[in-house]
Amino acid sequence: MNSETHLAEELPANQATIDINTLPQNNRVLLSAQGISCQKQDRILFEDISLTVASGELIHLQGTNGAGKTSLIRILVGLSTPDTGSVSLTNSSLDNYPLIYLGHKLGLNRHLSSVENLQFWANMHGVSISTDELYALLARFNLVGLEDVPSGELSAGQQRRVSLARTQLLPANIWILDEPYTSLDTQGVSFIQNLIDEFVEGGGAVLMTSHQSLQSRLPVKNITLEYRL
Repeated sequence: MNSETHLAEELPANQATIDINTLPQNNRVLLSAQGISCQKQDRILFEDISLTVASGELIHLQGTNGAGKTSLIRILVGLSTPDTGSVSLTNSSLDNYPLIYLGHKLGLNRHLSSVENLQFWANMHGVSISTDELYALLARFNLVGLEDVPSGELSAGQQRRVSLARTQLLPANIWILDEPYTSLDTQGVSFIQNLIDEFVEGGGAVLMTSHQSLQSRLPVKNITLEYRL
């Protein structure tokens, strides 16, 4: 559920509206962005945005199509360079990756099976995991009997669940998820939301986009990007 004790503060310079949670004293800032701006061709998507992502936070990044949500995410994870400003990560645990980023595109090889796609991703990140463990993981994501089917033959929702299963392969401080509920049915959305809530309750942080409201049991910090002409 969304917290109803948020203080809404509009920041005119960056055209973003942020609902601010009061964080417990022991929550650590894991990611910090200062004064970042982004221009695409002749249009300024956003400018002078400053935000933090702290442990124990669930952040919902909202905005209409074209407002710059994906562009902002790509800057936060280091795939794009902002026109102004900077982003810094604090690795609060030497045993954890700073973050896991799963974009709107699935990043699956359609010719490989679900098991093979997950095994490839684990190998790429130096994670040792057995085939039996991968089968057990896919069972949790309601993919029993589909583990060895080429990913290109799975439904869009099944492919989305394979992609999201990667969040369980390695420990991380932050999950950054771009439209993780796309193509999922109601049961699938509820399952993924529960995984997100458990991760945040365990001290992780999640920043995600979604065109639907989050049915979380936790307070949600909302950041809204306004579309700019």
